[in-house]
Amino acid sequence: MLGKVINALAFQAGWLACVLGGTPWALPTVVVIVACHLRWLGMPREWRWLAGFALLGAGVDGTLTLLGGLRFADASGLPIWLWLLWPLFATTIHHSLAWLWQHPRLAMLGGALGGPSSYLGGARLADDVELAPWAVVVQAVLWGSLCGWLALRAATSRDRL
Repeated sequence: MLGKVINALAFQAGWLACVLGGTPWALPTVVVIVACHLRWLGMPREWRWLAGFALLGAGVDGTLTLLGGLRFADASGLPIWLWLLWPLFATTIHHSLAWLWQHPRLAMLGGALGGPSSYLGGARLADDVELAPWAVVVQAVLWGSLCGWLALRAATSRDRL
């Protein structure tokens, strides 16, 4: 139980470091959180989930940026701090969010509401991000589907995910 609480708090600390601190704070903070996570809480082969979500995040947020759904004051492309949120989220899949995958409808609803809310909150706090209204809808569908897939995978996998 304590590990799940630490996992949730570490995610929130990382999220704040990314959104409020930008890349100078995000990079060292997320590296430390992920390293500590893998050392003390990580499951065998969990690093593959983190790597997979890092790739997924680059693809999703990169595409949204190219299509104009995410616009940054520094128009040099996808900032590292935004990309780092994806593997940071992946640290919660087997830990603080593990209970959610037993409830597929709740997982889909949580993803559909939580994903876009995180982007909206981050855009407000970061000050240098503008989020197009259509991108919020795309993120609701994407995150609802992603969390639904995680719940389906948990229900059909022998090793819980």
